[in-house]
Amino acid sequence: MDWLIELITGTDIAHSIMVLALVISVGLLLGKIKIFGISLGTTWILFFGIFLGHLGLEIDHNVLHFLKEFGLILFIFSIGMQVGPSFFSSFKQGGITLNLLAAGVVFLGVITTWIIHVVTGIPIATMVGILSGAVTNTPGLGAAQQTYTDITGTIDPNIATAYAVAYPLGVVGIILSIVLFKYIFRINFAKENSELDKGSESKLTEANMFSLLVENPAIFGKNIREIKHLIDKEFVISRVLHASTQELVVPQKLTVLNEGDKVLVVSNLKNIEVIEVFIGKRIEMGREEWNKLDSQLVSRRISITKSAINGRSIGNLRLRNLFGVNITRVNRAGVDLIADSRLQLQLGDRVTVVGSEESIANVEKFLGNSLKRLREPNLISIFIGIALGVIVGSIPFMIPGIPQPVKLGLAGGPLIIAILLSKFGPKYKLVTYTTMSANLMLREIGIAIFLACVGLGAGGNFVETVINGGYTWIGYGAIITVVPLLIIGVIGRKACKLNYFTLMGLIAGSMTDPPALSFANATAGNDIPAVSYATVYPLTMFLRVITAQLLILIFL
Repeated sequence: MDWLIELITGTDIAHSIMVLALVISVGLLLGKIKIFGISLGTTWILFFGIFLGHLGLEIDHNVLHFLKEFGLILFIFSIGMQVGPSFFSSFKQGGITLNLLAAGVVFLGVITTWIIHVVTGIPIATMVGILSGAVTNTPGLGAAQQTYTDITGTIDPNIATAYAVAYPLGVVGIILSIVLFKYIFRINFAKENSELDKGSESKLTEANMFSLLVENPAIFGKNIREIKHLIDKEFVISRVLHASTQELVVPQKLTVLNEGDKVLVVSNLKNIEVIEVFIGKRIEMGREEWNKLDSQLVSRRISITKSAINGRSIGNLRLRNLFGVNITRVNRAGVDLIADSRLQLQLGDRVTVVGSEESIANVEKFLGNSLKRLREPNLISIFIGIALGVIVGSIPFMIPGIPQPVKLGLAGGPLIIAILLSKFGPKYKLVTYTTMSANLMLREIGIAIFLACVGLGAGGNFVETVINGGYTWIGYGAIITVVPLLIIGVIGRKACKLNYFTLMGLIAGSMTDPPALSFANATAGNDIPAVSYATVYPLTMFLRVITAQLLILIFL
């Protein structure tokens, strides 16, 4: 039995892996427990790690430090890869208002944290731990710990302790704020749904199909390329039924339209009125009727799985000229986009192609359409990104007013590089596609390792710290949670006239809190909270990581 005792009490690699696996597995099991329908999820890994650390179970310091930082990098990098494609587009189409409000929540939380630090004299590193727990933001915790270590060369366990103390009430406080707004603003769900349907931005910009009758004499005898140049809006003519011959064709750029021709157009609700003015009135002719006219034409969705296609525009592929087919829509991450010739395709996109059976078969070979290829992990881009992130995170640069050079660190560097790679990588032929399940697996492994290491490191003095005044951190955390949400919530509803469902998603997203989003979705009965959550999540996550570092750099 000596081997078992050595395994439990030793300090070798086998001991470290066993302890880490024990903390993570038990923490995840505890995370399935729900109290009043609310679960703390993976944060239980942190709490169980603290418990075992308090009992004296330890991992070699160097091993613990490496595992913690590597877990943080995996977590941060996978988040950046997930939110990167939507990071820049989230500022468009009404997202500016939501992002400004979310940024307001972040900065009010930072200001509240600083005020409490000045009034109470609690060290700023500890206050950043309270802040990270109060807003349920684990990357902020990691960034704060890493920055503190860079500056001082030591580890402050109070950062993790403060996070653990403030976190539970942070989750509850966010959800209670959502409930409180329902009663403050006397929300009527039926009225909210009605107002939402009137001006849904997503419905206005989503790709739709319309049938039009060619009636404008100004375009008689003109080809489709000339017509598209005149209209200058995003749209695709999927099929043309010539009035003179009753022939149904997949149009090419040089296909000529004449009086009485019928066309099937793919565009959005914003553009369709302009397109009607230039082409002709809308007619009642569904997609099924078009399909009946010519059984030789079929419509099929094909997945982009060849890396050579990655980053190339639809126009550059010249599929009409090569195969006589037409791409009408591009489905990316569940959203249908208009197949504009300038749109750059990415690995994993699903394109809707119209043409003959033979032509579509040839296009399938050209584009790939192999789900097996999509399942293969693109590890090159991941590790290139991590290497670049570490390099960028290690570059010191000066900020006026801060006596010490600032570094983005092992949290900020990989986050920024991941966002940039996932957005612009395809443009430079770098395959950055990973399946959602692969990204989630990488992210969950990273956060599990990080939380386990943080818990084990902080457990030794956790109870002593809480007894000796740490219990007051719970109250400070509640203030940091609730005050910014109440202020921005009132501004969002009264000044910006936000729909309540959108406001719920904004609150959850500004706190990067999945349990609050789950509660909001269940309460709303629709996906509107998830849309606003996704809109503000990228910028909020970025600001949470950066502000956590800046608080320590400026005030430590």
